[in-house]
Amino acid sequence: QVQLAESGGGLVQPGGSLRLSCTVSGSIFAIGAAGWYRQAPGNQRDLVAAVTRRVTTNYADSVKGRFTISVDVAKNTVYLPMNSLTPEDTAVYYCNVPPGGLGVDECDYWGQGTKVTVSS
Repeated sequence: QVQLAESGGGLVQPGGSLRLSCTVSGSIFAIGAAGWYRQAPGNQRDLVAAVTRRVTTNYADSVKGRFTISVDVAKNTVYLPMNSLTPEDTAVYYCNVPPGGLGVDECDYWGQGTKVTVSS
């Protein structure tokens, strides 16, 4: 059974940094594609960053230049370092592996979410 476990969220002051991690466990081949989404209270869940074929990335305009998505295949972990955080980045962040992203099935996997709060 595949599970995604996020970590790294917390409270940070504006201008600060955090690094989110998402570790994938279970019967997988390798992480080939993954993404981070976020959902603020009252809002829909939106894509923040995604990586496909382990190297092709795309980002929401609001985080370009501040967030970077990467995959450590050996550790089965997806990272999202976040810099220059603003209160608008406050949300619950979810890790996602899309269908086919693990090379073993066509399931869409989600983590439980990790909360990020940017406030002084």
